[in-house]
Amino acid sequence: MSAETPSGIWIKRASFAALTLIILFAHLIPLETAAPSGWAGVDLLMVFALAWSVRRPDYVPVVLLAILFLLADLLLQRPPGLWALLMLLACEWLKAQAHTLRDAGIPVEYLKVAAVIVGIYVVNRLVLGIMLIDLPSLGLYLLQMVVTLIAYPFAVFVTHVFMGVRKTTAGDLGAGGSAL
Repeated sequence: MSAETPSGIWIKRASFAALTLIILFAHLIPLETAAPSGWAGVDLLMVFALAWSVRRPDYVPVVLLAILFLLADLLLQRPPGLWALLMLLACEWLKAQAHTLRDAGIPVEYLKVAAVIVGIYVVNRLVLGIMLIDLPSLGLYLLQMVVTLIAYPFAVFVTHVFMGVRKTTAGDLGAGGSAL
């Protein structure tokens, strides 16, 4: 049985916040000064947040997620709060499912996360459409959703191998010595 120290949990939380800020910084760098291309990139913030929520829910508390997603909405000039709310609901739902996903294999985890990703994109598009906000083309929107779905296993690999974020096991203990 391994017990996670409080400082270890806070280091992982700070690591997630740093990862989020790096991703946001990369989005804000003006790398392409020509007209926008017909390619939509992966929503890295989404795949890493979902991967961390499934694998170690204690590393991404709701307050941290809410602050970082709202910051992302503001910096990326999205309608403030909508994407943040959808992501927060998705992450919290996946955190609630983490105990059942702990014993399930990667295919089951991927199917649940894929359903969540598709749900987020569909609800976001519907709400923006109802509010009469200019929407990107459907093809570009679907392309971003598909590449985000494809990127999830890679985000899991990176978080597992390079960041040390592994699924909890039945014998893992939290900071207070209680079972996770």
